[in-house]
Amino acid sequence: MRLNLLFSLLMLCSVVTMAQKSLTLKLVNQYESGVGAVNIGNKQYQTEKDGLVTVDTDFNTGMITLSSQDYDALTLNARSLKNGDTIVLQKRFTWKDIMNPMFYILHGGLWLLIFIIFAETGLFAGFFLPGDSLLFVAGIYSSNLSREFLKVIGMENLQYESLDLMVLCSLLAVAGILGNAVGYWTGRKVGPSMYHWKDNMLFKRRYLTEAQGFYDKHGGAAIVFARFLPFIRTFAPIIGGIVGMDKKKFTFYNVVGSISWVVSMIFAGHFLQIWVKKQFGIELKDKLELIVIIIIAVTTAPVLWKFFFAKKKTA
Repeated sequence: MRLNLLFSLLMLCSVVTMAQKSLTLKLVNQYESGVGAVNIGNKQYQTEKDGLVTVDTDFNTGMITLSSQDYDALTLNARSLKNGDTIVLQKRFTWKDIMNPMFYILHGGLWLLIFIIFAETGLFAGFFLPGDSLLFVAGIYSSNLSREFLKVIGMENLQYESLDLMVLCSLLAVAGILGNAVGYWTGRKVGPSMYHWKDNMLFKRRYLTEAQGFYDKHGGAAIVFARFLPFIRTFAPIIGGIVGMDKKKFTFYNVVGSISWVVSMIFAGHFLQIWVKKQFGIELKDKLELIVIIIIAVTTAPVLWKFFFAKKKTA
């Protein structure tokens, strides 16, 4: 009798153990950013910044639903989940996404990236596009992006790190050179009248004035320096055209500036990702939001300092 009772208790414990299982999962969105608070079944959990969360799942329930604010609900077979699984929840679009470099890489890839680098100066839309952070993140995903071009020319089977970087840097540098050239041509043709344009979503006269002050201070080298400064780089080539900068001189600084900017940002993203992963075991892909904030802060700090300092001095 006692043996039967003991056997029954052991069986019951075994069933409970099988039914309840603690799992560590990684919950991210399509941009590879961690999901915050998430409902799994009838329980709510708070993930860590990188999306990691430990959950107690009742495997006897079969199907479970994961839901979170601003995300589409996802139903999964609970029995198929394993420790360490990565689950992707689809984030609904918000206007904040346009400041996320991963938004452009995910939805447009290499071709949209090329267009954006051109548009920053060629279409004067650079002051709200995340050019610096986009290039940095492109360096992290250099292999994926270069494959898009290599596939077009039938060379996608070539797996070389140096080739991926060369292809990506070459295409984006050319896009930057062409964008500046269009800006210079616009400055030559219609530049003076731009000082009388009304402000709108794609154009701010104060950026044009700041760019001219930057150009007056640094001369032709401003075309190179401006590449690393948001707002300024959008209008620097226009100023070059307005003041009648020699075409050969402009072309030289344009080529040097575009190549320096593209190569430095892409190489920084690519090799910093490798170094950080090797030294600390950390994936920069999991820290993209923090990286973007740091890059935006660093690149806009000189512009903001000049704006507020000049304003204070004038007052």
